[in-house]
Amino acid sequence: MPLNRRRFLRASAALPSAAPGLFPSSPPATRSRPEGFFTVGQSVGRWWLFNPKRERVFSLGLNHVDPATLRYPENADIWRRKYGNSMKRWLETSVRPNLLSWAFNCVGWTQEVVTRGPTNHRHSRAFTFEEYQWLGLPYFHLVPVAPFHQWEAETRHPDLFSPEFAAWCDHVAREHCAPLADDPKLVGYFYVDCPTWTHTTEWTAWKGPLFDPARLDAESGRKELSNLAAQYYRTVHDAVRRHDPNHLIFGDRYEALAPLPAEVVLAAKPYVDVLSFQHFGPPDRIAADFARWRELSGMPILLADGCGSLPAPGGYRRQDGPRYRETLAVLRENPACLGYHLCGAYLANRTRKRGLLDERERPDRDALEIIAAANRETARWARDVLSP
Repeated sequence: MPLNRRRFLRASAALPSAAPGLFPSSPPATRSRPEGFFTVGQSVGRWWLFNPKRERVFSLGLNHVDPATLRYPENADIWRRKYGNSMKRWLETSVRPNLLSWAFNCVGWTQEVVTRGPTNHRHSRAFTFEEYQWLGLPYFHLVPVAPFHQWEAETRHPDLFSPEFAAWCDHVAREHCAPLADDPKLVGYFYVDCPTWTHTTEWTAWKGPLFDPARLDAESGRKELSNLAAQYYRTVHDAVRRHDPNHLIFGDRYEALAPLPAEVVLAAKPYVDVLSFQHFGPPDRIAADFARWRELSGMPILLADGCGSLPAPGGYRRQDGPRYRETLAVLRENPACLGYHLCGAYLANRTRKRGLLDERERPDRDALEIIAAANRETARWARDVLSP
């Protein structure tokens, strides 16, 4: 049964804190079969992810894992000689061991931006089921239900009340969720990356936001936005659940530095397990914003995409290791936060121009030393905090 606001708050207040490392007593509201899969719950005074072994996990993920950089003509020798033109070999001998050595415990989102400009901004394809198995790590998967990302410059907005939108969502769920439905390594699903509910960017201004923010000045407009958002989240949720009753739903990855009406977040609550945000602000701003969303929603929160970066030669950027460490520290102080996924990428390509390895696979050792140490510190904290 979907939770309304009153029922959710009453249930949350009554939820006992589980003993450290034990499975929480109440499964998330949107799933019928959480056993054997990742879930969320409360333990020792805060929200956590729990893995299929019922162990507490603070999600430490790397985003944007794509080998296309190694197929530039100048680098193709690496892909052919070292990896034998094999995605399987690359994932098993490069990605997995490196992520583990850097103390990441999952992949936050595999797709990488490959073109960017005023006429298009596109990402590489998502991993297949087989590729996730070769990777052999927990992972999150984005379900491409709608194209109102703040970076999407080409496609008009969908009619969320139309039968064809519902049909499209069911098709996407059959294609993306059904093959993954029984995989215990899958943590859960994202939807739209930085949805433009009431804002636009320079390249999306031509189509406007999904909903005119000027209409929020009136009660009738706020109610209309609530109804629109509820229709969207209900339609997508129901499509996913028809084909996967097992995995968490992390919903849209909201842009925290853009306007985000409370009506959207509250409409999502009955249909998602976690609120997810992209946030590229400084650590103190992240802490303040996440405290505000926790207070409003009462829900667990994931920093699904964020980083600090420093200039590098040729217009490239380097990861800011100290800022990564400081961000993790403030997130651990928020009892609603489940983790931090670094806006990588694994390999720096010539579009994003940022990565932990450059296009010849040379590591950013200064940043990685700090990032790995901060990840290990956080993993120890998640294991040991308030344990007997």
